[in-house]
Amino acid sequence: QVQFVESGGGLVQPGGSLRLSCTASKSIDGYVGWYRELPGKQRELVGFITSFGEENYQDLMRARFRISRDDAKRTLYLNVNSLKPEDTAVYYCNARVDGVRYWGKGIRVIVSS
Repeated sequence: QVQFVESGGGLVQPGGSLRLSCTASKSIDGYVGWYRELPGKQRELVGFITSFGEENYQDLMRARFRISRDDAKRTLYLNVNSLKPEDTAVYYCNARVDGVRYWGKGIRVIVSS
């Protein structure tokens, strides 16, 4: 079983920035991604990054979201800037370990003044 240590969520003011981290208990391989669930909505893709460092995002998230990875630390990151109240969501990391995809438990982010 793979465990993730997640951090970086919480209450953030509009216009602020945050960095979410997700560290796997084992080495990750392949592409890794971030998803989010807006209140009352289905989980949606934010974007992903391949093992070669190629980044892909949903069009609406391309300008403010940035995914990165540090395979030596078994960690993936999500940086978000210019946060808006509509970014309030639970953010999930998704990574492959030993050929199997796993989800983090989710990081709650609330954007509010």
